[in-house]
Amino acid sequence: MKHIKIFEANDFSEKGMKRFVVHDSPYFKILNFNFLPGQALPLHAHDIEGQVSLLILEGEGDYLAGDEKTIPVAAGDMVVCDIAEPHGIRARSAMRVLVTIAPPI
Repeated sequence: MKHIKIFEANDFSEKGMKRFVVHDSPYFKILNFNFLPGQALPLHAHDIEGQVSLLILEGEGDYLAGDEKTIPVAAGDMVVCDIAEPHGIRARSAMRVLVTIAPPI
């Protein structure tokens, strides 16, 4: 069993988004990304099978999807997609995001 206080384990950086590996196993990977306003995880995709979820823990931003589509997201929102689909996120305020990848890459 693991008990992790996400808000204490990862902070913010003026230099760019901060990444923290919460859990990594053969079954799934959990990451915490923290962004300051304007910081982003650029639109990208992975050439593998699997799914990715993004849970907004705190703040507001835009989920980036293919075809230049953006979806406003805020604390409490979750987006789930195939990992091969283009995805990314951009912060409008300080934002904490919990990402789950299954199977892990």
